[in-house]
Amino acid sequence: MSATTSSDPSLHLSFAAARAENRAALIPYVTAGHPRTTDTAAVLDALAEEGADVIELGVPFSDPLADGPTIQRSSFEAIAQGVDVRWTLDQLADFRARHRTSVVLFTYLNPVLRHGVDRFLADAHAAGAQGVLLTDLPVGADPELEGKFAASPLDLIRLIAPTTTPARMREIAAAARGFLYYVSRTGVTGAQVELQEGLAAEVETLRAATSVPVAVGFGISTPEQAATVARVADGVVVGSALVETLRTGGVDEGRRFVRALRHAVDGARRP
Repeated sequence: MSATTSSDPSLHLSFAAARAENRAALIPYVTAGHPRTTDTAAVLDALAEEGADVIELGVPFSDPLADGPTIQRSSFEAIAQGVDVRWTLDQLADFRARHRTSVVLFTYLNPVLRHGVDRFLADAHAAGAQGVLLTDLPVGADPELEGKFAASPLDLIRLIAPTTTPARMREIAAAARGFLYYVSRTGVTGAQVELQEGLAAEVETLRAATSVPVAVGFGISTPEQAATVARVADGVVVGSALVETLRTGGVDEGRRFVRALRHAVDGARRP
């Protein structure tokens, strides 16, 4: 059973359900069409069945500059199999017929522009998405475009980096919908051995500046690291480590990894 039980899934309800259980939300990332296009339905089902609170579904892009080699490779391999925005949304619609787990589409601006912004917003909502994360649309970069997202039913998820200045942080936090995604390190996505020092204090600073939950991602690669982040953040995002597990071990190994992550997050109860 998926973690969100409402007949109308939303990011707010997903985080509220986790908060009611005194735990962080688990947010796994996968690339649509990876490892193979025939795997995507089973991968999404496994994430929902193993207790993902929110799923980040990556739309493959040819120039994923915010991503490290693992997710870059997954995007290139998916594109080689013909995966695009339309195919991804079709997979999401198929998933939505079976599960209520909230889904955020993780992508870049170019695929959205190529699909057509208005069309993308309508199609993504119709397919069952609750939010969109555009890595290359910073707050204030294109007010007209941002206004279209703000007027849509989809939450536009905002990124904040460790290098973000306090004034800029407040500006981003004020525009946040759904949740804030705090990047736990500088650089691109990818598994890492150690988490950044001072993470708890940084998350608390963000919480003081926004009314939406704060999720932490980039570099979380083990259940132990997920538990550490879960003790201080409202959500834990795991991407590259899961993508690599799926590539090398297939859906079954990916399922076991998500199960271990969920067990670790559940065990990191707040005091």
